[in-house]
Amino acid sequence: MLSEQEKRAYAKRRLLVILLGGAAGVLAGMSLLYGINKLQGNAGASSPVAAACQPALDLAKRVAPHARGEVAAVNVASKPLQLPPMSFRDAQGQDRTMADFRGRTVLLNLWATWCVPCRKEMPALEALQAKLGSENFEVVAINIDTRDPEKPKNWLKEVGISKLGYYADPTGKVFQDLKEVGKAFGMPTTLLVDPQGCEIAALAGPAEWASEDAMKLVQAALTKS
Repeated sequence: MLSEQEKRAYAKRRLLVILLGGAAGVLAGMSLLYGINKLQGNAGASSPVAAACQPALDLAKRVAPHARGEVAAVNVASKPLQLPPMSFRDAQGQDRTMADFRGRTVLLNLWATWCVPCRKEMPALEALQAKLGSENFEVVAINIDTRDPEKPKNWLKEVGISKLGYYADPTGKVFQDLKEVGKAFGMPTTLLVDPQGCEIAALAGPAEWASEDAMKLVQAALTKS
């Protein structure tokens, strides 16, 4: 049987443990929140990302009226987001990142041969590149097949896709990188990215990228104010 003095001492120790546990929980929550903010660009009003991506948000407003018809499902950016570097390889097997495309607007597309909607929209992406591709704009379609590295190359040859540059990430990490910043929920995943690597708009799912609606949307992002 504990004495009254021992009971009071035990109660104080228990209260101290509870208080310390609560403080640890608050700190953990703050750390998680900070991590999420940092992961998504730490886009506070005065952050470097916010400053770098403000032109992309201005472009998003210009693009918004063109998100209709065949590209009605496109969502324009409402807050600054600079894409993670994301590593992949080109047709020669050389390592590339999104930083290699700084200075030009990019329509970034993730696709795979096992993804039926991806295969269906590939000719439209090819047509978009043929129509608007230049030193200022490129469709960057990254294949994420993880098994046979020759399969996507062979498939592209079979269907006559030749104007798109070949990019691949057999690890599939580019998808995870975009998923971590809330920009990849399924396949295909497409983002319109400004010359600073900032999101202008995004689309989860396929679209008719060779349509007049899509052309106008992309041209709106390319038109200088």
